[in-house]
Amino acid sequence: MDAEQGVYLYAVTRDEGGEPDGPAGVAGAPVRRLAHRGLAAFISTVSLQEFGEESLRRSMEDLAWLEEIARAHHRVVEAVARRGPTAPVRLVTVYTGEAQVRELLDERHAQFDEVLRRVSGRWEWGVKAYAVAGPAEPVAETQDAAPGAAYLNRRRAALRGREDGWRRAAEHAQAVHEALMDIAVAGTRHRAQDPQLSGRREQMVLNGAYLVDEARAAEFARVVEDPAERGVTLELVGPWAPYSFAALDHDGETAYGDAS
Repeated sequence: MDAEQGVYLYAVTRDEGGEPDGPAGVAGAPVRRLAHRGLAAFISTVSLQEFGEESLRRSMEDLAWLEEIARAHHRVVEAVARRGPTAPVRLVTVYTGEAQVRELLDERHAQFDEVLRRVSGRWEWGVKAYAVAGPAEPVAETQDAAPGAAYLNRRRAALRGREDGWRRAAEHAQAVHEALMDIAVAGTRHRAQDPQLSGRREQMVLNGAYLVDEARAAEFARVVEDPAERGVTLELVGPWAPYSFAALDHDGETAYGDAS
């Protein structure tokens, strides 16, 4: 391989043969299969002028560039996952050559094997819950209340109402999470997204990811209703490749960097 080229890694599966039949990878690069010891790594050749260590430090600050790479990465991983159990790797994992990818498959062979067993026949679903604003608490005002005091009373009542509503929403979101965990094989609660990232004005009170058997997907989805009258609205997203349940630590000398 040319010294100015590197290898971008998307995902690892069991080697079932056959070349990938799916979308192009990052920067429009073709995706190919690298088989080694019963595993298959799905990779692309990329330019180190764009994906080298120094370039990536600058590019990671470019949100438009990062979003484009993330979309391409996701499309490839989803196409690979439709073939069979898949262990996605972190976004922007780049190696200097195929030899280092083979070293990874050697060194982490047992871990990849365990992950692939765990996710076989299962998909990741996401559930988000948002607090729904309730009616403002009524404030009793006397005729002789000063305007300033009346305003402060209304402000205090509004704050109490929001705090009580958020607490009820958080309690219900926890109950929903527990009900989903009764069905899911595994689950995790991610950090709640800021409204600027979620695109919603409501406060997020649950950002959960769940690994669910295909056979129980419909049962899982039925738990996610829209019980706004109980203080939350729920959103079901997926199914996806099991990103939250297949992560391996790829930090080290072989990888230039990642964004997770």
